[in-house]
Amino acid sequence: MPPVPASKRTGVQGVFVAAITPRRQQEYSIDLGATLELIDFLGESGVDGIALLGSTGEFVHFDLDDRRHMVNFAAKRSRVPLLVNVSHSTLDGAIELAREAAGAGVAGVLLMPPHYFRHSQEEIRSFYLAYADAIEGVTPTYLYNIPAFTSEIASSTAAALLTSGRFCGIKDSSGSLEYFSELRAQCAGTPFTFLAGQERIYVQQRRAGAHGAVSGVASALPELMVALDRAVVAGEQERSQQLEARLMEFLVWSDLFTWPTAAKEALKQRKLKSGALAMPLSAEGDRKLQEFAEWFRGWLPAVLRESRRTK
Repeated sequence: MPPVPASKRTGVQGVFVAAITPRRQQEYSIDLGATLELIDFLGESGVDGIALLGSTGEFVHFDLDDRRHMVNFAAKRSRVPLLVNVSHSTLDGAIELAREAAGAGVAGVLLMPPHYFRHSQEEIRSFYLAYADAIEGVTPTYLYNIPAFTSEIASSTAAALLTSGRFCGIKDSSGSLEYFSELRAQCAGTPFTFLAGQERIYVQQRRAGAHGAVSGVASALPELMVALDRAVVAGEQERSQQLEARLMEFLVWSDLFTWPTAAKEALKQRKLKSGALAMPLSAEGDRKLQEFAEWFRGWLPAVLRESRRTK
């Protein structure tokens, strides 16, 4: 297969929302109506795009047919570009999902190494190259590094794949500040897109040259993440510090729960249908979530005002 043209290897940039996936009560299926309403809300918020069915989107809870069905409808509905996570526990599943997403007309797909079992770096490299052979460039593909949930893509492995010309970039959720600098050094002369997946270090990575973020926080607070991104890009130091402090306030609360519990509750407080949690909270968890909801209701208006403010 020929390499992906350089012009297509630096496509997406800015704030892409790692969207939650509303789930029906007492079912394993996606609430499509609620999902499309969320896509409308996010598309009107000023974000640069939406990433569906990633870790924040809890893709592991849904079967292939449900994922395909949702992507087809989402692609018709969305006013902004879509990235779709096509990760699966098998190579065949990833290939099938990628082909379906390409047929729906998405801007690109995200692909992590097969989850659950751990794999060597050579196995990971072979997996991605076999995938690239199978899809034959039908859609731009971005590596998805999230070592908390599956095998890490070492920077040397990512560099080998990116310099092959068969992948467009990478979403890195490792939380490592060094990963981007190592990768950029190893890929010297090769254009690729770097999307940050960890909000705590986003400002540092964006200033260092990252092209944007795929942000789970943006699922609940798209206005804040867009305002922060624009302030960083514009070099507005004081404003970016103020907005980053607001982001950290939200993250302190979100750390009390399994992700994306806080994002789902925040959307509920914003009068959007966020769907059922994957598993019930403990009595203490319920109490903390009620405290979070009360805090969020009082906190949100000022954050929205600050996010809208211009120079």
